[in-house]
Amino acid sequence: MYQELKEVWTELTAPGAQFEITDVEVRGQTLKAYAGAPGSLRDIWALAAGYGDADYLVYNDERWSYAKVQADSAALGAWLVEQGVGVGDRVGIAMRNYPEWMLSYWAITSIGAAVVGVNAWWTPAELKYALEDSTPKVVIADQERYDRMVESGGLADAKVVGVRMDSTPEGVTPMAEVLAGGGTMPEITIDPDSDACIFYTSGTTGFPKGAQLTHRGCTNNLMSLAFWNTAVRMAGERAGTGSASVLGDDAPADGDAAAAPSAPSALVVTPLFHVTANNCVAHGMTLLGGKLVHMYKWDAGEALKLIEAERIAALSGVPVMSRELLAHPDFATTDTSSLASLGGGGAQIQPDLVEKIDAGVKSARPNTGYGMTEVCGIITANSADFFVDKPESAGPAMPCFETKCVDPEGNEVPLGETGELWVKGAQVIRGYLNREDATAESITDGWLHTGDIARIDEDGFIFIVDRAKDMLLRGGENVYCAEVETALFDHDSVAECTVFGVEDERLGEEVGAAVVLADGATTTPAELRDHCASLIAKYKVPRYIWLLDDPLPRNASGKFLKREVKESLDPANADQPA
Repeated sequence: MYQELKEVWTELTAPGAQFEITDVEVRGQTLKAYAGAPGSLRDIWALAAGYGDADYLVYNDERWSYAKVQADSAALGAWLVEQGVGVGDRVGIAMRNYPEWMLSYWAITSIGAAVVGVNAWWTPAELKYALEDSTPKVVIADQERYDRMVESGGLADAKVVGVRMDSTPEGVTPMAEVLAGGGTMPEITIDPDSDACIFYTSGTTGFPKGAQLTHRGCTNNLMSLAFWNTAVRMAGERAGTGSASVLGDDAPADGDAAAAPSAPSALVVTPLFHVTANNCVAHGMTLLGGKLVHMYKWDAGEALKLIEAERIAALSGVPVMSRELLAHPDFATTDTSSLASLGGGGAQIQPDLVEKIDAGVKSARPNTGYGMTEVCGIITANSADFFVDKPESAGPAMPCFETKCVDPEGNEVPLGETGELWVKGAQVIRGYLNREDATAESITDGWLHTGDIARIDEDGFIFIVDRAKDMLLRGGENVYCAEVETALFDHDSVAECTVFGVEDERLGEEVGAAVVLADGATTTPAELRDHCASLIAKYKVPRYIWLLDDPLPRNASGKFLKREVKESLDPANADQPA
């Protein structure tokens, strides 16, 4: 099976082949890229115009066809240009996963502006920082996000387009009014290495960092997804295992929308301001003429109803979603025969879950992808028989990446040994907006430091074994411990604190904090949580809090011994919210 994969890999990436790999010069670096990748996201959206009246976006009882979204995105694009938004400017999208998210996304990227993906969970303080950092000329917002932005005072001179608002505030232009004006998409030439979107990641200093995803990075990620599906299918056929591809028989790598053999559908279960839902689900489905079914929020029972009603082929979320789906009492009586792929990323899928997916859904194969915002999507992919055979592996790196594992001095370690995974290729971001220091710290001569400790086996499959960064993954969301510690230290009663991950069956990890109060100070864990919630998003607020009497242990340089503290504490003895 692995020999067949190597043979297919070589054939598909050879000169003149569907996924030919070439060298491109980007920002002074020679990088691997797909020769046939579309030039920009505008090109992807233009290709999708051929799908006409086919369903594109579904939300509750609303059904938006490709033709409707094409027309509406042209109207919005024309309106934005009339408002002075030009190539290189930024436009914020601040809303839940409503259909208007994708409509806005294609309009903005098609006029050469960059989307600023606003995290819908941010507090007013976090919103204010990101808006002041990214300076969007226009923000497209729903009611809840608009209210928080007003509270934060971070809107400044940005114009606001309102989506699904209870009533239209003064100075806000309703989306319906914008679309009613009609118009054609302005003719724009887009540099492949210009910003397509700014997606914010948690920061080690208490402030999020705006990762600059380029058009080249996004279109190459789309090619990586198509490549893996094609390679798995072909290798499976040659090995006689019949490994299936959710994207169909021949994903259109050359950008020919008409080449798509079928129109699969996907359930959008993670936020569109992350690369998982946007770059790894929405982009692929759009190129294939697929259907994107939106949920107001995750609910396993509701997801099962939608899988049956909408004939969902793919569900890619964080591991807990697949686990809850399989464990739901309605699972056995729901028709899930349309599912071809189940799994996702954001955290490692545990081996037992890989087996449960493969055994529990007759039509579906397990899949995963390891990636980062900083690579516009995936670095590796693993699925079908390869995932079942190596359930602890994230899979091989895609062809447009060079990879190596390095020691703390940056020296490459021998094959099979562990080290921090570094990657280089066309999908790596341009950098962090307004953060030359963070960019220089994370990218060395084109090599992105992933912050993950990994090993690579003889088949080229990558195994993530630990993290170099002081970070935890809660339900697929990165939480930097330093950011939570900053919020805790902002409380007058806190003298010392250290934050770490606590294993959690549902979310993978939860946030834990050991806290020592100042002499004479009094407070409660509940008060500390309320304080944190005023400064950072709720998913970052510690669930487990230990109030300790003795000072935290330190090393010779004065740093808290986080691992020692963590190992000495029992989650059963921590304060937890009811």
